[in-house]
Amino acid sequence: MFGIGIPELIIILVIVLIIFGANKLPEIGSGMGKAIKNFKKATNEPEEINITSKKKHQDKELDSEEESKEDQGKS
Repeated sequence: MFGIGIPELIIILVIVLIIFGANKLPEIGSGMGKAIKNFKKATNEPEEINITSKKKHQDKELDSEEESKEDQGKS
């Protein structure tokens, strides 16, 4: 119903040119492109996965159990 047509886009472009100047437009465009690219990349990446092995986790538990036994033996 209230779509943006060609005349509206031209008016917006002229206002942007007045505000930022012709020299800054390529920088703004590349910045917007990088932002969109990074956003798409972030939404497509899987969530972080815990890669700690079970053996490593079990070894830590055994070490902590041995330390607690040693502490109990000293008291």
